[in-house]
Amino acid sequence: MLRSTFPLVSHLPSRKPPPIRPRPPPVRPYASSAASPPPPPPPPASAYVHLPFCRKRCHYCDFPIVALGTSSPPTSPHGGDGDDPRIADYVRLLLREVAATRPVSDDGVPLDTVFFGGGTPSLVPPRLVAAVLDALRARFGLSASPEVSIEMDPGTFDAAKLRELVGLGVNRVSLGVQAFQEDLLRACGRAHGLREVHDAVGIVTACEGLQNWSMDLISSLPNQTEEMWEESLRCTVDARPTHVSVYDLQIEQGTKFGQLYTPGVYPLPNERDSANFYKIASKRLSEAGYNHYEISSYCKTGYECKHNVTYWQNRSFYAFGLGSASYINGIRFSRPRRMKEYAEWVQKLENGVWSHESGNSGIKDMAMDVVMLSLRTAWGLDVQSFSKTFGRSLTESLCNTFRPFVESGLVIAMDMERRALQPSEFELDLQHDGENGSRVAFIRLSDPDGFLLSNELISLAFGIISP
Repeated sequence: MLRSTFPLVSHLPSRKPPPIRPRPPPVRPYASSAASPPPPPPPPASAYVHLPFCRKRCHYCDFPIVALGTSSPPTSPHGGDGDDPRIADYVRLLLREVAATRPVSDDGVPLDTVFFGGGTPSLVPPRLVAAVLDALRARFGLSASPEVSIEMDPGTFDAAKLRELVGLGVNRVSLGVQAFQEDLLRACGRAHGLREVHDAVGIVTACEGLQNWSMDLISSLPNQTEEMWEESLRCTVDARPTHVSVYDLQIEQGTKFGQLYTPGVYPLPNERDSANFYKIASKRLSEAGYNHYEISSYCKTGYECKHNVTYWQNRSFYAFGLGSASYINGIRFSRPRRMKEYAEWVQKLENGVWSHESGNSGIKDMAMDVVMLSLRTAWGLDVQSFSKTFGRSLTESLCNTFRPFVESGLVIAMDMERRALQPSEFELDLQHDGENGSRVAFIRLSDPDGFLLSNELISLAFGIISP
């Protein structure tokens, strides 16, 4: 499964970007080699916290999780003797990592966003969630009104638990529904059923003080039909979340789905059908008043996920916990995915043996990150900023590479006022080679056709940046 808020490790092939996945940019494990890059980005103002616990592993999941099973001790909202020791021990380890992490800025830049992802963070008692928030506040500070998000699955919380989380400062919920068909939920290995989905939606919408919430859906599931997908979208619109994340299923090696299915082969949809699912979602959600602001993300006006925007705009962020990945001082580094190795890593951090201050990303890596992340969004690539950072020659080469796709409408060139330029205007701008200043200020992919071909278009850009 793919989540927009999940900064875990993904590896980047040399010429081709990974499949559409709502994770931050590719991570070079632990550190990247330096190659005279531009100055590092501003200090982080966001933190991702990985809480890896689930009741069971879903059939599509390749995340680093701990499956608690049905025999784990019950967890009370306030914690205490009933806490599962695996959760309590992990949170203590997490708090040690937070305490051992040195703030990047001496100016005390507070956190504007905190995201609890997983796993299923709603399995963690609020008392322990509060302990992590307190540790972040003590170490880095929190802004006056931070966005604090938490992923929650149906069947893992009740109204009292949600109210307590909101009372602690959680003000955004990401609800992992995935589908509105009992058969599809069962086929995916989800721990919840349709009744729990409707119960969870009712709890979230009735919670006083919680106005900002998102719903996750997955398309291209085994045996999923267009009618099923339309029904899931209708139910989503009827629930009136402020944000919707729509992910296309990716078959990962090592998962149960990876053993059972081959992408594009029945009972999975073929590429044409998957593309149709995407187009239907874009059309139905746009008609319902949602802005398609990123490949997998839709929102009501003003309800973009601020934490995810940190990723899409390639800004720095802290990350804590098993398998998570940070972007600090211009470098990306990941933590181990296994609990034993992660505990050893935290010990090294406490002993001063490991530090995130040990290197910088290469200039080509940074340019590829900027292109890949920018072209995922409706804002697109800031051409003039890219030119200042990475050079006019590279920028002109990218524009020339995209020339036929501007002509076909898959790529949209815009001026400073974000007015779309006609292909003839774009062509004329290229012919004059920016003699009087380029009119092209932004380049974005069209919705939905350009977004659908984002991997191929970004691959072409990568071939220019790192031939």
